[in-house]
Amino acid sequence: QVQLVESGGGLVQAGGSLRLSCAASERTFSNYAVGWFRQAPGKEREFVAGIYWSDRSAVYADPVKGRFAISRDNAKNTVSLQMNSLEPEDTATYYCAASKGLASRPDNYDYWGQGTRVTVSS
Repeated sequence: QVQLVESGGGLVQAGGSLRLSCAASERTFSNYAVGWFRQAPGKEREFVAGIYWSDRSAVYADPVKGRFAISRDNAKNTVSLQMNSLEPEDTATYYCAASKGLASRPDNYDYWGQGTRVTVSS
C-alpha cells in the first residue's frame, strides 16, 4: 500500500509560480509511474503530467506544455510539479497518483493522494 501526500498548493496571481510536491510512504514508490491530475469544481478530473519510474521521461497535457515541469527524486520518494506562468484556468485541486504504468486515465491509477488546492487569481 502506497500512501501519497501532496503539498505546496495555495493562492497565486496569474503569471506566478507554485511548486507542488508528492511524498510517498514506501520505498517501492520508485517502481511506480506517477501522474499529476487536477479537478476543477464541476469538471472531470484531468491528466496534467506524468513521469515514468524507469528513465524519468515525462509527458504533459497540451494546456500545460512549456509551463509545467514534473520531476522525481526516487531517493527521497518524492515527485514534484513545478508550475510556472500560471493562469486562472489552472485553478483546481491537484492530485498525485501512482500506477505501475503511466497513463492519462484516472482509473488506471492504484493510489491517490488527498489533493492540494491551487487558486490562480486574475
